Amino acid sequence: MHKLCRYVRFSINPFLSEDEPGYNSFASKPAGEGLAVFLELGVELTGEADPATGLIVNVSDIDNIVRNNVVGIFAEKIRAGFRESHHIGYIELSGMLEESWGKLANKFGKAKISGLSLKPDAFKTLAIKDGDFAMIYYSEKFEFAAAHKLWNEKLSEKQNIEIFGRCANPAGHGHNYIIEVTVKRPAGNEFRTGSFEKIVYEEFIKQVDHKNLNVDTPEFQKITPTVENIAELAWKKLNGKFLDAALACVTVWETEKTFSSYYGS
Repeated sequence: MHKLCRYVRFSINPFLSEDEPGYNSFASKPAGEGLAVFLELGVELTGEADPATGLIVNVSDIDNIVRNNVVGIFAEKIRAGFRESHHIGYIELSGMLEESWGKLANKFGKAKISGLSLKPDAFKTLAIKDGDFAMIYYSEKFEFAAAHKLWNEKLSEKQNIEIFGRCANPAGHGHNYIIEVTVKRPAGNEFRTGSFEKIVYEEFIKQVDHKNLNVDTPEFQKITPTVENIAELAWKKLNGKFLDAALACVTVWETEKTFSSYYGS
């Protein structure tokens, strides 16, 4: 069994009757004129790869199916909301995702949709998983800067250097970390980004941002502040702190090439 994910980008002009089709699918197609609403829809498919082609579904077909069946849903509702001066919140966006799932459900041959996600901007994601429309997943990215030294006092200097290499530098070194926090919540419940962000900031970011993790963070005076342990600490700090939402996953990027996700015990 294989999983394939394709991100389809498109832009909607709220006050125009139609959108320029566009030719640059890497940016967005429809293209959007001037200031437009940019969206990215992620389609996750599960199925067997065809023996002859090696494909589950041709990604060009995914693009065409999404643009022909789903973009219109967002265009219609976004234009109606803007023209009626109506705020489009997460409940409405979740409803658009559910409607999109219904439109796409039988369009990919033997492959089945296992996930559908929507990025209303570059740092936030809404997602439905496994056809469970009762729950919606919300993810948001944050950043923090911190220094650390990878060192285990129970090991010899030689052993530490062999294991951690340059990261065992006695003076330490720094990273600009990215953390993505994902919660799941009932799809029909209102959700406030500001409240969510405040909890993440107060309970975790403020504890580690611009800190020497080995010195300033009590937990890392006992354990090594690896990216794996940072993700686990974030989980422990945030778990149970969100009203009407359950923590689903914490992912921490140490660099663009290195990240760790933690899902709880």
